[in-house]
Amino acid sequence: MGERLLGKEKISTLFIKYTIPAIVAMVISGSQALIAGMILGQHEGANALATVNIVNPYIRLAMSFSFVIAFGALSIIGRNLGSGDKTVAQNTFKTAFIVITVFATSYGLIGYLNAENIAVWLGANDVLMDDVLIYLKTISLFVAFSPLMVLTGFADRIVGKPQLYLHATLIMLGVNTSLSILLIWYLNMGVRGAALATGIAMMSGFLVTVRPMLKKEHTINVFKGHFDMTTLGSMLYNGSSEGIGSAAGALAIYLFNLEFMSRIGPNGVAAFTTISFVVTFGNSIIFGIADGMSPIISYNYGHEKYDRVRSIMKIGLISGMVVGLSICAILLFGGESLAGMFADSKEVLAIASAGAKIYALAFLTNSFNIIYSVYFTAIGGAKESAAIAFSRGILWIVVGINLWPLFFGITGVWLTVPVAELMTLLLLFYLQKVSPAEKVMAVIQTN
Repeated sequence: MGERLLGKEKISTLFIKYTIPAIVAMVISGSQALIAGMILGQHEGANALATVNIVNPYIRLAMSFSFVIAFGALSIIGRNLGSGDKTVAQNTFKTAFIVITVFATSYGLIGYLNAENIAVWLGANDVLMDDVLIYLKTISLFVAFSPLMVLTGFADRIVGKPQLYLHATLIMLGVNTSLSILLIWYLNMGVRGAALATGIAMMSGFLVTVRPMLKKEHTINVFKGHFDMTTLGSMLYNGSSEGIGSAAGALAIYLFNLEFMSRIGPNGVAAFTTISFVVTFGNSIIFGIADGMSPIISYNYGHEKYDRVRSIMKIGLISGMVVGLSICAILLFGGESLAGMFADSKEVLAIASAGAKIYALAFLTNSFNIIYSVYFTAIGGAKESAAIAFSRGILWIVVGINLWPLFFGITGVWLTVPVAELMTLLLLFYLQKVSPAEKVMAVIQTN
């Protein structure tokens, strides 16, 4: 079976085979937001960009619970396949698939029926309300496909088909770009067209990643096994950090939107949106490295091949550091040019350019935090992974957004994320010393 190569093939070869498709897939996924943002911003203006970012937390919140289930399930599946227990692996996948389907479908229905209340909660003002309602209702019809694509796409890697997630994102990029041009530029459908393009692209991606899971000959698929409530608790526990991370992303965007809206107005939200597109693109590369490493780590940890785990981590951390430094330099010296790709308002460009120089500092440390968070999840260190995610995504974001602006104004808002990443790195150093999983590996390697 394809998964056995995870424990035998050369680590550097596995790294390339698994992380390159994951990186490209993540970058392409991030590029969708970039390209759609460019098309929408240039055609519809700053308010349309602000509308998309106002709704962003709603979409991210849908993903947060699904990430808990998906990453928690994949950690269990990988370790059990490594130890030879295929029954638990199959039951875990079946349970995860059912839970995500029910949750994501219900979530989309609630979003559609309660769009007005959700829009108010998200911070939409009178200027943006109509567009926010249109975008929110439209995207709610498709929101279930993205969580299901994550689960099936990452499961494809475990059955030895890491390239399928890449193929899915390529198709999504083509669909999203072509439909955005058609619906926004030629049919003048504005934010409704942007939402339709994104939603149909999500559906297209899922139809690609689900194919291996529809074949009974694969180790895990949607037909074998049964719903097992006992695996749900382990999934929630093991995937908690990824859920916290995703929910934290939604919370951070929500808090930043409110802060910029109150201090500057829609132009402030639009400026933050332009930087968010670039930051998402950079983070996509780092998350691609981490996600590609995850099945290699979990399988070899379950097989007690700890030297291989350490080898893949070394390669991953060096790669992540190089990427982080590169993105930092790009934001420091090219922030205004990048913002100009999405908007032509002088005020928006000025705000974004100043913010990019400060936000860039986050990339000096965030690669270590992201990779180690996924690493701890992969080896079953859910507490450590959750602590990292909570620190960088919730604790220091909430503290920072309420504290730093009191002393530094708008500059303090931009400082929130870099400080959160730095404080999390200090926490990471502590977790490396006290983690039971890390101690087990150290003892075995010494013996």
